Amino acid sequence: MVNIYSSALNQSIQIDRIIGAVKGNQPGPCLIFIGGIHGNEPAGVFALYQVIKSLKSQRTKISGAVYALAGNLKALEQSKRFIREDLNRMWDEDKIKGLKNGAFDASHNDQVEQKELFDLISDIQKTENGPFYFFDLHTTSSRSIPFLTVNDTLLNRAFTRSYPVPKILGVEEFLEGPLLSYLNEKGFVSFGFESGQHDTLEAIENHVAFIYLSLFFTASLKNNLISLDLFYSKLEAASAFKTSFFEIYHRHEIKIDDTFIMIPGYSNFQAIRKGDVLAISNKCDIKASRSSLMFMPLYQDQGDDGFFFIRKIPYLFMWLSALFRKWHFDWILRFLPGVSWHKTDKDTLIVNKKIAFLMVRQLLHLMGYRNKRLDKYHLIIKSRETASKRNAYKNEIWY
Repeated sequence: MVNIYSSALNQSIQIDRIIGAVKGNQPGPCLIFIGGIHGNEPAGVFALYQVIKSLKSQRTKISGAVYALAGNLKALEQSKRFIREDLNRMWDEDKIKGLKNGAFDASHNDQVEQKELFDLISDIQKTENGPFYFFDLHTTSSRSIPFLTVNDTLLNRAFTRSYPVPKILGVEEFLEGPLLSYLNEKGFVSFGFESGQHDTLEAIENHVAFIYLSLFFTASLKNNLISLDLFYSKLEAASAFKTSFFEIYHRHEIKIDDTFIMIPGYSNFQAIRKGDVLAISNKCDIKASRSSLMFMPLYQDQGDDGFFFIRKIPYLFMWLSALFRKWHFDWILRFLPGVSWHKTDKDTLIVNKKIAFLMVRQLLHLMGYRNKRLDKYHLIIKSRETASKRNAYKNEIWY
């Protein structure tokens, strides 16, 4: 058990790895909510604590199972993003192999936290029938409207359209080892919800609304139209770009020895103009190289993501990409110049940037592939759709 504190509520609570769980008498989906994978973001934990307590006290009937998990207990206790290593950057292939083989550092707080969380998620998957839904609850260091961060699979797109908040695609291309990428590569519906700025009452309230909407949208909780409308209206009123999808196309990385100070006053989705001074790094101004929309400006001590740029995705692109993926048009990719299969994996491609034409990245996005830099001249491209567990969700009401 650890004590965590919310300055927004001026309240402390005691929690364990499992904040709470509710199981219904009727078969249904298994919903897994994870709050506080960053220890300076307690809003999601407090929201989960409230919702689970309410469901139990009111003896609310649900179908399936709902689990509320805490991410980084030690970091939450100390109100730090992480102790030694960001727990939301540790879910890459090599570290997962280490967890399975027991090859992790027991003196490394964040690795111990990851091991416990990994084992718990694995145990839940073994004991519950599913289908499984994973929700990662976050807040931001800047002012922000609520939004979703979504790995771009057709399953995730179909489910997240129900929420009246903007959806951000492509974050997995710029971050190494986030938990959601690991879960998406297993084929599950899984995405993140950012409820607002750290340590605000609104962030907790938005998380509560999101949790209840997720219960309604998965039919874990019966659709009480009054409650559904209440929580839907709560997020709708707090949001802009309610039905829009955006993509991340630029990240400013803070390197280990960099000094970085974000210019005060920037917020998510704020329009910026070419030449605007965004931050000061190593005593030099960082200016916007183009007009864009600001995303996730950094106003906290820990973290290596200074800021991102995003742009709205045209509806035509979304429609075409869904069509191309459903009809498996990606077979044409191997005939493009500079593109070849990666070893024997038929869901992974290597792109030689010296040969491939300029639009190849956009075409790969259209076909459902995500990019990772392999070296200076090559990208490794992996299909987002191959692992999707479509059959597990085909009977869901939203599918």
